[in-house]
Amino acid sequence: MIILKLGGSVITRKDATKPTLDPVNLDRIAREIAQAQVENLIIIHGAGSFGHLHASKYAIGSPITTPDQLREKRMGFTLTQNSVKNLNHFVCHYLLNHQIPAVAVPPSSFITSRNKRIESARLEMVEKYLEMGMVPVLYGDVVLDADEDLKMAVISGDQLVSYLSLKLKPERIILGSDVDGIFDRDPKKHPQAQLLERVQSLEDLQFLEGAQTVDVTGGMAGKLAELLELAEKGIESELINVGCEGLLENALKGEKVRGTIIRK
Repeated sequence: MIILKLGGSVITRKDATKPTLDPVNLDRIAREIAQAQVENLIIIHGAGSFGHLHASKYAIGSPITTPDQLREKRMGFTLTQNSVKNLNHFVCHYLLNHQIPAVAVPPSSFITSRNKRIESARLEMVEKYLEMGMVPVLYGDVVLDADEDLKMAVISGDQLVSYLSLKLKPERIILGSDVDGIFDRDPKKHPQAQLLERVQSLEDLQFLEGAQTVDVTGGMAGKLAELLELAEKGIESELINVGCEGLLENALKGEKVRGTIIRK
């Protein structure tokens, strides 16, 4: 089994002021997945501009103290949920165009959290889809939270990767981003940034800078926190640039590609 995470920055225009798809990237990525012919695959994608704009505007995941706040956040929750569901529709559409038997699995329909961390999830559905040869497609979503002050929370695609990896024990975890891997500083701002082939702790990343766009899930620092927690449990992952043509296909086929490995 392979768990493949597609970052929101790759399949959407994450810095857009409204939900905006990147159809060229998405179509190519779907084609490369099809050409790799992976038999046992779970796809998780980020929300990008389809999720972060609404979730940030309505501060989903912050405490609710008044009835007015509840009414406002209730609308924010539903707007966010509907928007990320639309993105998932597009992702599945492009996968199906390339004969990949993709099936949408909305996290808000079977996952609940407590204090913004996944508390329960009915993974039997995901496992059954895999048994039937389908490709479950999950995504960053909003869910109901058991904390009485929060009532709702954002569950990132990276947290889904972590949770499903611990429960389903995949052979490989591949995370597709719009950069070549983890650098000692932001490569988009610093041409001299050095790619780190391996990361074992946050101490390796003393120069790590936050994402430049609105990201309610913590940007690169949040992603690495999830992956390092997995690494502590002996589960390795690799971060690659799926914006480079052919790289994802080669990685899915098991070939060594440029990127960063996160391991204990």
